[in-house]
Amino acid sequence: MAPPVARSTGNLRRRPQLSDDVAVHVRNVIMSGGVRPGEFIRLDETAAELGVSVTPVREALLTLRGEGLVELVPHRGYVVAPLSRDDVNDVFWLQGRIAEELAGRAVDHVDDEALAELTAINDRLRQAVELGDAVRIEELEFAFHRIINRLAGARKLSWFLLGATRYTPVHFYSADREWGDEAVASHARLVAALAARDHAGVADETRAHFDDGAKRLVRHLETIGIWD
Repeated sequence: MAPPVARSTGNLRRRPQLSDDVAVHVRNVIMSGGVRPGEFIRLDETAAELGVSVTPVREALLTLRGEGLVELVPHRGYVVAPLSRDDVNDVFWLQGRIAEELAGRAVDHVDDEALAELTAINDRLRQAVELGDAVRIEELEFAFHRIINRLAGARKLSWFLLGATRYTPVHFYSADREWGDEAVASHARLVAALAARDHAGVADETRAHFDDGAKRLVRHLETIGIWD
C-alpha cells in the first residue's frame, strides 16, 4: 500500500483556494522525500489525512502534474515523478541567481530604515530559532527576503523568484536548528554588506545562502536513501 502523503499536525483550513494549500503541502512532502519517486499518491488517503474532500486533492495533483512533480498512470492514479540530484540543484541554482540579481539591485535603494527593519526581523528570527518555533521561523524568513526584493523594485523578477521558491520544502528547513542558526548568521552578513553598499559581498552572500540550502536538502535526500 502506498504511504499517505500527509505529514501534518492538523487539518488544513477550509477556504476557497484549498486545492492550492493541498498542492503546497504535497509539493513540500515530495521535495523533502516524504514520498519517493515511483510511489503512488492515493487521493482518498491523502484527503483523509488532511481533513479535506477528495476534490481539492485531485485538483492539487493536476497542478503538480503540470509542474512535472507527479505523473498520471492510467487506471492506477498519480505517481511521484523522478527527482534527481541535478533537479534539486537546478531549482536552487535558479532561485539563487534570481535572488542575487534582486539583492544586487536592492543595494542601490537600501536606506537606514530598511536596514533597521532587516536587523529587527533577523533578531526576531534568532529568537524563533532558539525557541524552535517553526511557523514563526518560516514567516520571518519570508519577511526578511521580501524586504530585499521590494527594495529591488523589480516586480517581475520577484514574481519569478516566488514561483521558483515554491519548490523549497520550508518545513524541512524550519525544523533544522543548524540551518536556522546559519540563516541568522547569513542574514547578519547580508545586512552588513548592504549597509556597506558592497555589491560583490551582497551577491556572494545571497548566492551562498541558496547554495547552502541545496547542499542540505541533497544531503538529507541521500541520507534517507531516496536515490538508492
